[in-house]
Amino acid sequence: MTALASPPEARPDSPAPTPVRRPRTRSLRTVAAYAALTGMALVVLVPFAWMVSASLKRDNQVFTVPTRWIPEEVRWSNFVEIWDRIPLADQLGNSAFLASTVTLLQVLTGSFAAYGFAKVRFPGRDAIFLAYIATIAVPWQAYMVPQYIMMQKAELTNTYWSIVLLQAFGAFGVFLLRQYYLSIPDELCEAARIDGLSEYGIYLRIVLPLSRPALASLALLTFVTTWNDYLGPFIYLTGNELWTVQLGLKSFVGQYDAEYAMIMTGAVLSVLPILVVFLAGQRYFIRGIATTGLKG
Repeated sequence: MTALASPPEARPDSPAPTPVRRPRTRSLRTVAAYAALTGMALVVLVPFAWMVSASLKRDNQVFTVPTRWIPEEVRWSNFVEIWDRIPLADQLGNSAFLASTVTLLQVLTGSFAAYGFAKVRFPGRDAIFLAYIATIAVPWQAYMVPQYIMMQKAELTNTYWSIVLLQAFGAFGVFLLRQYYLSIPDELCEAARIDGLSEYGIYLRIVLPLSRPALASLALLTFVTTWNDYLGPFIYLTGNELWTVQLGLKSFVGQYDAEYAMIMTGAVLSVLPILVVFLAGQRYFIRGIATTGLKG
């Protein structure tokens, strides 16, 4: 029986293996990409920086050439005076009520419909879904007049019901949540059905807890869109006591078109709630957008 050959011993004078150096190309590309993104972010933030700077100036200092980014005299009194010039508190409250109500209803109805299109099998499911999603391509201006006639005949104009009922359900929210629901394994739902759990139970106990990033993304997008909406409240809300902050700012611009510092102060105050909401939910928003659409 032949003995196994032992491996050759390393010679003491043999050179040590040279370490593999990471190429610099990848590092340079990463630095260039971050530099480009930083530059683009700064360009996007320039209008917001100018708005904040203008809100702290006098009216005759807003459009000085060259632009003075740091005011000579910081006028914090603008943020106190504007509350007496227009009913900003009531308008902010109206906007918060509309945005919160529409967001809650869209998340509720959109998640429920998306579950049916993603996890429930019924004849014509995909065809109905495609037909419904195709309505996203129809511009709102095409059916704006018929909607107004419907609300007028229902005697819902000049009430919040006209906006809430029209925006309580959205095709985009259904599409966004359905794409996320498709990434949830069907085996979880099948196992729950075998254990005797109903479709409502699967929706509440399994699908919704696993869909928090997508739900947060839809809630954030809906809140921002409703808060910034101008045409909807402008068409349906004729009473001044029902005006949102967007209508209030437009009316303020029309009455005091030369008080640019006050106009910018109101714009800053109208942006602050959106900024707070976005910063609070940005982690879930990024996760929801990144993971939506992984499965078609």
